[in-house]
Amino acid sequence: MATRTRAVDVGASRGRTSLARLTADIRAARIASGLAQTDVARALGLSRSQYGRIERGQSPSLSLLTAARLCAILGLDLSVRAFPAGDPIRDAAQIALLERLRSRCHASLRWHTEVPFHIQGDRRAWDATISNGSWSAGIEAETAVTDIQALDRRLALKERDGGMDRVILVLLDSRRNRTALHSSGGFLNLRFPVDGRAALFALAAGTDPGGNALVLL
Repeated sequence: MATRTRAVDVGASRGRTSLARLTADIRAARIASGLAQTDVARALGLSRSQYGRIERGQSPSLSLLTAARLCAILGLDLSVRAFPAGDPIRDAAQIALLERLRSRCHASLRWHTEVPFHIQGDRRAWDATISNGSWSAGIEAETAVTDIQALDRRLALKERDGGMDRVILVLLDSRRNRTALHSSGGFLNLRFPVDGRAALFALAAGTDPGGNALVLL
C-alpha cells in the first residue's frame, strides 16, 4: 500500500505543478493580448469570477477540454502527452505470480518486494529481489505480454541501472504469453540464456542461477 500511496502523491504533486505553469501561461497570454478577464470569460461561457479562479490556480478540477478551449481563445495550443517515468502499481495477479516464485525458492534466500533503484530521482523499482550475500537477482513479473520488444528494451534499462547480478523474468504460464514468446522467434533468448527450469532448480537449492533467466509459472 505504501508504494501505491507514493505513486499517487508524486502524480498529485506533478499535476499541481503543471496546473500552476498552465495558468501562468494563460494569464501572460491574456495580458499580452490586451484582453480583460471579462472578455475571455464571456468567450469561454464562464463568469468573470470563475475565470479569475482559473488564472489564480484555484480551479484544481479544471478539465483538459476547458483548458484546451481557453488556450485556443488566447491563441495558445495545449499539448498533453504521457511518458514512462516509473513502474506501475502491481495488481493481484502479478502479486500471486511473484508469490508462486517465492514459494519455489530455498528458505536461505532473502526475498524483498518493490525494491527501489539506488539512483537519485529514479522512481523505478524491481518487483522483487532475491539474494544470498554473494549474488543478487532482480525479479520482474508479467502476467500478460503484448510487446516483446518493448519489454526487452525496458528490462535492458533496468538491468543496466538496477544494480543486480542477474535478472529473472517471470511470466504467467498462459496460452497468450506462450504465443507471444513463440511469435517473437526467441527474441528474448539472448537476454535470458539460462533455461527457466534450470533457474528454478537452482533457486530451490538456494544457489545462483548463473545468468539471466526467463521462467514460466
